[in-house]
Amino acid sequence: MLWFRAMQNCHYFHIVLIEPEIPPNTGNIGRLCAATGAHLHLVGKLGFSLDDKHMRRAGLDYWPEVKLHRWDSLEELKQCYPHGRFWYASKKAKQSYVDVKYEAGDFLVFGKETLGLPEELLAAEHEHTLLIPILTPAVRSLNLANSAAIILYEALRQTDQLQ
Repeated sequence: MLWFRAMQNCHYFHIVLIEPEIPPNTGNIGRLCAATGAHLHLVGKLGFSLDDKHMRRAGLDYWPEVKLHRWDSLEELKQCYPHGRFWYASKKAKQSYVDVKYEAGDFLVFGKETLGLPEELLAAEHEHTLLIPILTPAVRSLNLANSAAIILYEALRQTDQLQ
């Protein structure tokens, strides 16, 4: 129970990338995490090596500041944080990311660049899915790093962490 109380009082957010494929996106998100104190969780098979020069270059020299965690599966991550609140970003969601009440300690989950999150996961978690509106039909999706930044900064704004 003491661990649960500590989790409730944590001020940082968690960015979760499920099977990211493009090294510079993960590098940029690493830099985002270093800048905000968010923890970065990489889940499943990566489409690159963590030593990839493009990922490292995108993260600049901030990698020592990134609180990086590796997981074999989302289930493994969720078992480690049984009281964590998980939000799933998808262009198929109905609820806008600005209509959610974020809490410090929330997990913001993003799928791989080419496929997004699995349909079964989105169906099972439909009440916790988030949409970033795209205002023109000419664009199918936003860049992964941009999406992570948009939602994370809204969560930080809502929890008064941008002072």
